[in-house]
Order: sequence, then C-alpha cells, then structure tokens
Amino acid sequence: MRVFVAGATGVLGTKAVPLLVQAGHEVTGVARTPAKAEQLRSAGATPVTADLFDADAVMRAVERHEVVCNLATHIPPVTKAARPRGMAENDRVRREVSRHLVDAALASGARRYVQESIVFIYADHGKQWIFEDSLIDTPPYMRSALEAEGQARRVTESGADGVVLRFGMFYGPGSSHTKVMVDAARRRLGAVVGDKRGYFSMVHVDDAASAVVAALSVPAGTYNIVEDEPLTRAEQLAALATAVGVRRLWAPTRFVLAVGGSPARALSRSQRVSNRRFKHESGWSPRYPSVREGWPAVVAALRSVA
Repeated sequence: MRVFVAGATGVLGTKAVPLLVQAGHEVTGVARTPAKAEQLRSAGATPVTADLFDADAVMRAVERHEVVCNLATHIPPVTKAARPRGMAENDRVRREVSRHLVDAALASGARRYVQESIVFIYADHGKQWIFEDSLIDTPPYMRSALEAEGQARRVTESGADGVVLRFGMFYGPGSSHTKVMVDAARRRLGAVVGDKRGYFSMVHVDDAASAVVAALSVPAGTYNIVEDEPLTRAEQLAALATAVGVRRLWAPTRFVLAVGGSPARALSRSQRVSNRRFKHESGWSPRYPSVREGWPAVVAALRSVA
C-alpha cells in the first residue's frame, strides 16, 4: 500500500519507516531538512517537504496515499517538560496536525488512518488491569491526545478505518529521555515518579514500531500498545540497576514530584495496562515482554555507540 507518514524522522518514525518498507509498502515520509530527507531515502522511503501546520500543503502531500500514519509529536526535553508552556507545541501538533491529516486523508480517499496516542490518559487503577474501555481521567496537558483520537474516529465515521494506538512510555536507543534515565542509573539514581508499588506501562520503541506496521491490518478502533508484563516502579528500578551493573538505584520520589509539577503528578498514577486486544486482533507480540529483557538490550546498544 501507499503509506504517508507524518513524524517519519522522530523516535518512533525512524524505527517504523524501515519496517513499513520491509513489509512491502510504498512509504512517503515528511522531512524538514536535507539530512532528514537523506535518512528517509536510506530507509527506502520517499521524502516530502510539507509544513504540517499548513492545511493546503498537507492536502497536496497526502494525495493518492491509501494509508495515513500520524506519528508526529513534539515532546520537549526532560528539563523543559515541567514548565508551564512546556507541552504547548506538542498540544498544537496533536490538535492541528491530526485535523489537517484527517481532512487530507478523507479528501484523498485514504482507507486507513493511524493515530499515535498515549496510555497516560487512563485513571489510576491500582493493581487492576486497564483495558481500552477503562476509566479515563485526562489531565489538562494531555487533553489534546483525546482530541487527536477524536480525529481518528472521524475517519471511522466516514466509512474508512480509524485506528488509535495508545502507547506506553517509549524507551530505547535514540530517545533522549532514555539516555537521561540510563545516565542517571549509572550514577545510582532512579528517575521515577510516584509510589514504587504502583505500575507504570512502557514499550520498547522497536516494539512500538512493529505495532505501527501491524496496525495496518487491524479493525478500526483503539488499542493499547505496551509490554506484556507491566512492572511496578520498584521492579523497573531493579531491572535498570541490573542492566547498568549497579546494586540498586536511589529514587528521590518526593523531589521529582516537586520539580516535575503537574506532568509528574499525572505520571505518578498506577497503570497496569493490557495489550490483549491488539495482540488478539493483529498477532503482534513484543520482542521485549518487559523491561527486564528490554533494559539490558538498550544499555548494550547505548554502550556500542558511546
């Protein structure tokens, strides 16, 4: 199929585009610089320059594509995320870019639209498993994610297939947040927010990318994309400590909450998210069932490029 990818050179897109090409799809990706364009060509995709905030430009770029994947985000560095306007640009991407892409997808007759979203919109469920129809309690700075999901539903209402992928926290080589966590762990510090007995759902970026490919064949709807075995924060700290070769990590939770403000408090919930629906519908299975397997691979990959 002819697949258009917004966010093709981001953390997720960089991994997803080569997999889409390997699966036999004809991929077009948005590139903002000559270097990013060359990156896409090297992956076997066709680069296109388009301002995603320009509705007319998006309409021209999306024309004649059968699938549109919106993987575009603007996640700020850890040091800026807690600022009052730290997530403003990401909110704008979710709201405006998703609307422009859906308008273009409908106008061009695309049969499928895939929207990236997040699991952090769910309420705190303690030890209970969270499914796609579980209670949502969305903090203000995440409400734009629901607006983006609404755009995907608009595709389904039109008679095509709108697919929402609610991802857990990404980790993997190429993620600046991952490098911060690993560098801190090597100094015996654990970057954790919330009660260590609470669950926090993550997904290795390689598994997230393979889920994007699998999403091209699932029924319209919303799906959680997380590891098979969400761990408690205490278990995750232990896994990361083992991966970097230290005995344990010190995690000053209250300090992180004080510095992190509202975003940190939202991420402090206990969310034991299930990927059962997506596995059943797609046959997808994560390469890394939990961070116990994922963190050693990430640390080894970071060491090889150091």
